[in-house]
Amino acid sequence: DPDGKEGLAYLVSGLIDEGAGDLDSQAFQEKLNDLSITLNFDAGLEAFRGRLRTLTENRETAFDLLRLALSRPRFDDEPVARIRSQILVQLAQESENPNAIAERALRQLMFPDHPYGRVVHGTPESVQAISVDDMKRFVSERFARDALMVAVVGDITANELGPLLDRTFLDLPAKAAPFEVPEVKPQGQGRVLVIDRDIPQSVIMFGEAGPKRENQDFYAAYVANHILGGGGFNSRLYAEVREKRGLAYSVFSYLNPLDHTGLVMGGVATANERAGESLSVIREEWARMGKDGPTAAEVADAETYLTGSYPLLFASTGQISGTLLGIQLNDLGIDFINIRNDLIDQVTLADARRVARKLFRAEDLAVVIVGRPN
Repeated sequence: DPDGKEGLAYLVSGLIDEGAGDLDSQAFQEKLNDLSITLNFDAGLEAFRGRLRTLTENRETAFDLLRLALSRPRFDDEPVARIRSQILVQLAQESENPNAIAERALRQLMFPDHPYGRVVHGTPESVQAISVDDMKRFVSERFARDALMVAVVGDITANELGPLLDRTFLDLPAKAAPFEVPEVKPQGQGRVLVIDRDIPQSVIMFGEAGPKRENQDFYAAYVANHILGGGGFNSRLYAEVREKRGLAYSVFSYLNPLDHTGLVMGGVATANERAGESLSVIREEWARMGKDGPTAAEVADAETYLTGSYPLLFASTGQISGTLLGIQLNDLGIDFINIRNDLIDQVTLADARRVARKLFRAEDLAVVIVGRPN
């Protein structure tokens, strides 16, 4: 998004299926509904995504509607005004949502002068400033075949799919306009930012530097984090914060590998009067994992769970296509599904402890608290 036009990609994502080619918004949506075709788009921090789902008997029409949305969106006055208004309402709601406030503030704390610190949905001022010409320029510069990744799952063969893909995407330019996003290290180490809100619970979010996806230690970090806070009911944070002390209903941590940096993040929501205690316990467990690492039993249990649960990602066509797209976005290789569990099983206790010492540094956590914490 250009400076001052934050939310441009997100606004486009809400509009390119609101009329395209010779079909106005009502006609386009009616055609989707009449044929039970699902077509939607979304813009995130690093990617613009679309999802098409159709019955086999309607796939020719479905792919044609996708082609029109990507190559000939209309941006007519009525849908532009309507979708812009919906986003402004959404932004007003997010401005009162403590989770949204905390997430936005933490990213701005960690990336004050980088696109990662920007607001994907925009601000009321920036969304109002976006013109139809801005949206048309975005489509012409960003939708191109060299930036495109596609995953298709269902009742279709490769030979049947090939011509459909050509017909759908060959209208797009060969190359997208170039842009640069610099590598960045997260800032805000050790800082605690409190945002005052008159609510009974404090929402706490925190993070520090972590591994990128291509880092050779990623899987060791993945196992160690599962033990600390990524393993739900079986994690250390859950045991200490909820089970032993009853401080919160949920507490978690996760790896967040981005294209130009890596993060390990976490969060908890707790009563204002127990916010300080909750944060102290989280810091203690964070530091203990960094100092001592996991036990052999914890590593074995984590690897058993992480490899055993992997087939659950292939329970539906939507999950399979999402997984295949993620493999492409992260450049994991065409054989990733076959080798993924081996990569986790190869993590040794020594690996997990070595990486935990580097990764979990409680003193480096950037923390945002929304509420009135004690």
